Amino acid sequence: MNENVKLTSDSTCDLTEEMLKKFDVTICPIAVILGNEERFDTVNIDAEGVLEFVDKTGVLPKTAATSKDSYVEFFKRQTEGGNTVIHFCISSKASSCYNNAVEAAKEVGNVYVIDSYALSGGQGLQILKARDLLNEGLGVEEVVNKIRENSKKVQLSFVVDTLEYLHKGGRCSSIALIGSKILKIHPSIFNVDGALTVHKKYMGAHSRCVAQYIADLAAEYKNYDDTRVFITHSPADKELVDMAIEKVKELFKFKEIYETQTGSTVTSHCGRNTLGVLFINKD
Repeated sequence: MNENVKLTSDSTCDLTEEMLKKFDVTICPIAVILGNEERFDTVNIDAEGVLEFVDKTGVLPKTAATSKDSYVEFFKRQTEGGNTVIHFCISSKASSCYNNAVEAAKEVGNVYVIDSYALSGGQGLQILKARDLLNEGLGVEEVVNKIRENSKKVQLSFVVDTLEYLHKGGRCSSIALIGSKILKIHPSIFNVDGALTVHKKYMGAHSRCVAQYIADLAAEYKNYDDTRVFITHSPADKELVDMAIEKVKELFKFKEIYETQTGSTVTSHCGRNTLGVLFINKD
């Protein structure tokens, strides 16, 4: 491992504490606003805390992009001792974090900022790939260029159990919400060029919809990087997660399967029992 290169990321990457330690990744927390109270993702607020707040108040938390000054302070700490930093940001189409980080990097120096064009596990997959490349002996600029070239090849998608949170966030109409409840519609959301869009609408029991979603992924994506896959979910029923893991084992040939949970920023937009299968596509 190159000790002079540090990998850092916005907290939206949703990597577990174990993975952060294993792959040596440092997190820059994003602010989450609960009413009039500011907290920080992964520090003093998590997914369960967000759900409890919404259940109690009926209001979604707000997130605040990390400021340039906060990034400057963070990058200065990480570059102490002559370290070079590769920092991964949530998609520039979802937040101004990337632009703020770029400006901060210019001021601090020795910092490369990557627009992941993703969030959650899609962001996390790129971080782990960067660590793989560094461990293979590639130089910093080579790693940065390879990650940037392939950032849009990350297959990032998920199926939501309820449209309640998307509705509260203004991303779903009242009519669509009512219709989804009556027809038991569970849409799949795909990341396309850094923006989330509705892909396919599944109908029926949520577990059956998730199983069909995974089967559809296996049918569509044949040429994938088999290094690892993320089964990423918001706080979810264990039976749903276990079923998804077994389905992935059945239909794909990944060397490593990681179960990860969404943090407070992502959970605030999708609610309980949202689940996605995330990996890097080669095409």
